[in-house]
Amino acid sequence: MSAFVELSQIGKTYPSPKGPAVIVEDFNLKIAKGEFVTVIGHSGCGKSTVLSMLAGLSSITKGGIILAGKELTGPGPDRGVVFQSPSLLPWLTAFENVMLGINQVFYTASKDERRQIAEYYLTVVGLGDSMSKRPAELSQGMRQRVGIARAFALKPRMLLLDEPFGMLDALTRYELQQVLLELWRKEKITALMVTHDVDEALFLSDRIVCMTDGPKATIGDIIPVGFPRPRERKAIMEHADYAPLRERLINFLEVRAHERIQYVPPSKKDAASAAVV
Repeated sequence: MSAFVELSQIGKTYPSPKGPAVIVEDFNLKIAKGEFVTVIGHSGCGKSTVLSMLAGLSSITKGGIILAGKELTGPGPDRGVVFQSPSLLPWLTAFENVMLGINQVFYTASKDERRQIAEYYLTVVGLGDSMSKRPAELSQGMRQRVGIARAFALKPRMLLLDEPFGMLDALTRYELQQVLLELWRKEKITALMVTHDVDEALFLSDRIVCMTDGPKATIGDIIPVGFPRPRERKAIMEHADYAPLRERLINFLEVRAHERIQYVPPSKKDAASAAVV
């Protein structure tokens, strides 16, 4: 696979009274351009830590990350981030919150061009009639729509999503998953999403990266998801592969995640088997 994003031997260690605490160890992942990858695992296993290192918000203790041929050394507008809570500035309207990033990234564009970018993405996520409202006037789901619009409006090389629907009720979560999927399909942005929701991972992903439990969490399995795109929830859930894939994910979370067995790519497994024979 041609890698647009490559995480090589990534590790994260924090100091503790008992000595260095290794949170993530030997995390290796290649992501193709335009691919949608989710990372799943138990709470506290290090999923968000990996995403934070990729976003440049947390330093890398060991290893390195390359995005579009360039090694990452900190945060930048080439990565759009959507958090569980959108953290909007309460004194600004939805439109003004989105414009903050646009003004920083597209400072050479005219004022009218920048305004059109903000209006377009807010309209696409379903907030065309709520642009002038402040966060206090918006529901949690609407605030998250602003966060999604803000991330896409920067036209990043990569989209990073840290459990963006985790605080929403089921109906709103399903609606926003569809909004995200349609916008991602139009923009063709490479995406990495952290989630603990098995069904969400299956609905959105091209591949699901399963993390073992910490400490020293790493990749325990990588599951390809071959459902055709564009996707419709009912059709996916009725697909013949849905139940087996879901069972494999649940089995990993209930059993294999605790074993902390590091993932070996199929090609390497084949080579190892040939060597034994």
